[in-house]
Amino acid sequence: MLQDRLGLSERRACRYVGQHRSTQRHEPVVAGDDQALRSELRRISRRRPRWGYRRAHQLLLEEGWELNRKRTQRLWREEGLRVPQRRRKRQRLGVSTVPADRLRAEVPDHVWAIDFQWDQTADGHNLKLLHIVDEFTREALAIECRRRIDSDQTVAVLERLVAKRGTAPGFIRCDNGPEMTAHALRDWCRFSRAGSAYIEPGSPWQNPYVESFGSRVRDELLSVELFSCLAEAQVLIEDWRQDYRGRDGHCWPPPAQIPACASNALGS
Repeated sequence: MLQDRLGLSERRACRYVGQHRSTQRHEPVVAGDDQALRSELRRISRRRPRWGYRRAHQLLLEEGWELNRKRTQRLWREEGLRVPQRRRKRQRLGVSTVPADRLRAEVPDHVWAIDFQWDQTADGHNLKLLHIVDEFTREALAIECRRRIDSDQTVAVLERLVAKRGTAPGFIRCDNGPEMTAHALRDWCRFSRAGSAYIEPGSPWQNPYVESFGSRVRDELLSVELFSCLAEAQVLIEDWRQDYRGRDGHCWPPPAQIPACASNALGS
């Protein structure tokens, strides 16, 4: 490089870089199987894109090639072979009829917020909790507790609430979990004429009421009680929900009384 770019003699260029002149006259010896080996490495890289040169080297030894690891590494790099970076799996996102950050509950049953929470019984088996909260009244409409809850079971809980209350919500606010973006819940929203407001991925602050409710459930119940079985967990969780509906400490009147107060105010 010094000779080509700066026009230096071989003697002076070697003296500057501290390199013996004999190295400039050494011609590299290319092995006879070099091209075949490079072709084999490229084939291995295509078949095993997540493999590095070490695993490729071990496979070559098993196939009968006689070479050391350094040669495999050198040719692997010269061919530009490398393990591609892992790509994050594409997350299915729900389609919102109203942006979640702009939606504000104005009357009871205007916006229902949905979220999931996890716990476990004393034997180490999982418990999954489905929270449904009315954002206007802050009322805990349901806490469904089971070992697993999928989109069909989520829809069943919503159907039960609609039958009990006599009306469907105006909007459902939730995250982009697989239960929420499944066709079952989206079909239910369409048939019930309920809008959907999906929060942005990784933005729980866009669903504040049900997140705050989940923190209260964790603090007052899940961190205190050790459930021996699923049936005990369901009973204690429902007892806590009924108690919460009648004495919520952060607002007055309690959530269970707010719908009646709102109706009286609208009637007057």
